[in-house]
Amino acid sequence: MRESIIQKYQEIQAVLDEDLRTTLSHLEMEERAAVSALDGLMERSCCLIQEIEQDLSRLTVAQDQTETEPDTMSIFSYPEQQATGTVDRVLDLLNRTDPSSVRLDEAKAEQILSLTNNMLLLICSQTPIIHTLLKSYSSEVTLDPETAHPKLIISPQGDSATYTDTWQQLPDLPGRFDITLNVISLQGFCFGRHYWEIDVTGKSYWELGVTYPTIPRKGTSEACWLGRGNESWCIEFFDGEYTAWHGGVPHQLPFTKHFCRIGVFCSFPAGLVTFLAADNMTPLFSFCAAAFSDCLHLALCPGHDHNGINAKPIVISNALSPSADR
Repeated sequence: MRESIIQKYQEIQAVLDEDLRTTLSHLEMEERAAVSALDGLMERSCCLIQEIEQDLSRLTVAQDQTETEPDTMSIFSYPEQQATGTVDRVLDLLNRTDPSSVRLDEAKAEQILSLTNNMLLLICSQTPIIHTLLKSYSSEVTLDPETAHPKLIISPQGDSATYTDTWQQLPDLPGRFDITLNVISLQGFCFGRHYWEIDVTGKSYWELGVTYPTIPRKGTSEACWLGRGNESWCIEFFDGEYTAWHGGVPHQLPFTKHFCRIGVFCSFPAGLVTFLAADNMTPLFSFCAAAFSDCLHLALCPGHDHNGINAKPIVISNALSPSADR
């Protein structure tokens, strides 16, 4: 009995250690994303300070001229307009760089502490805290067939997209992608926290992420591809490599394993988009947008079938449950 008890506590300790490692990894990733966003804001602030110094220099010259020229109004009118423009830019930057708009997700930390009170139940079921927490943010989504490329077959339930070689005779709607093999969700989300899991089992190429509804849908523009413009964030799997994309900037990821399920988490309070390997809750990459400017839609691209190698559908696999206002 003693050996059995010792073994059971060792199993519990192993689960706790793995859960702690995963949770801390997520928190560190959020911190790095927030620090990166703050660095960018500081750089823009420095540029604005330089502009203000140049404006002050011009104003000083204009002030000196007013002491010697009789027509002071005509001399000072243009610098005054410049000063007004500078004030507007300063106020705009202050509004956009308010520290309260760039913060870590405190609510998540509070929920983690709350969940620790039920640690024993979690250990018994061997469900990691971070997975339970993210699952609580699961939001119901269905794919919008009116946005799907004509070579994508959307399931009647709206939970999967499959590539077909046959060009389907569908109405050429303004919201339909006509070049890129994309489809986005019917539902958009403008606040709270949301989580989805997508099954990519057996696929050799796919792209998935979130997008503003303003993403271009027509033509060969790079911005039509997920992550290539400022309207979308995505992770791509191609030729055994993972790449995170936003604004046309690729981020090569150090993973070679073929994950079967990918988690997508977005937090409006934190301005965060996080991708995870839902198989074991391994963090893949996080983007910190500081603040989202529009609603977000789930976006999927199953890719071409590549002679049958990539013929399987891409499936929204997490259980559908209404999202609470969190």
